[in-house]
Amino acid sequence: MADKTPTRKPGARPVSDTSPSGEIADFLARVGAMSATRPAGEAARGRLLFALDATMSRQPTWDLACQLQGEMFETVARTGGLDVQLIYFRGFGECRASRWVSDARALAKLMTGIDCRGGHTQISKILSHARAEHNKQKINAVVYVGDAMEEDIDRLAQKAGELGLLGCPLFIFQEGNDGVAQTAFREFARLSKGAYARFDAGAAAELAALLRAVAAYASGGRAALKLQGSGTARLLLEQLS
Repeated sequence: MADKTPTRKPGARPVSDTSPSGEIADFLARVGAMSATRPAGEAARGRLLFALDATMSRQPTWDLACQLQGEMFETVARTGGLDVQLIYFRGFGECRASRWVSDARALAKLMTGIDCRGGHTQISKILSHARAEHNKQKINAVVYVGDAMEEDIDRLAQKAGELGLLGCPLFIFQEGNDGVAQTAFREFARLSKGAYARFDAGAAAELAALLRAVAAYASGGRAALKLQGSGTARLLLEQLS
């Protein structure tokens, strides 16, 4: 159920950039190779829960997001380093999750079938779902991409902190510059022992770099994130507790 709704979402700017698919493929091939060097006792594959705000304000960037995420997961799936589950919310109380997949074609099909619909945020449902899934089998990272926060911040902070205690970090990527969302997202990332970053709706390469960094972490932990060596990776690594 939705929580309090004190704020309204700002409009998003149009997209004007494209994804460097060759760079993504090259980097993720290296990350996938690293997954084979996990210490004894750790899961052979990483697990990444990818959560999306699919409300109407995100429509201008939706097609681009599908393209970037599809390219990222396709390469990871080929290397055998990562299983992914997609969860999204939109409309009046609608929140749906896919099965866990390693087949990029299956994930791409799921994503292309989603359209944005007006409604309030349902981040509380995302966090509850993440905890339930993590209790079944460890999740290495949760990614959340959104542009607004319209719920009770204290309730969500509690849930984020619980994920942190379970060792399930949140990587929260904010589109746009809504101040309420920024304050909340930073706190959720801190409490979950994850990381926060903001990206510009007109800079696809920036979002691609953020997603690559988290894929590295989910596939191979801190060592893989350090291997990437980019400014984005260092930014996220510095925030990890």
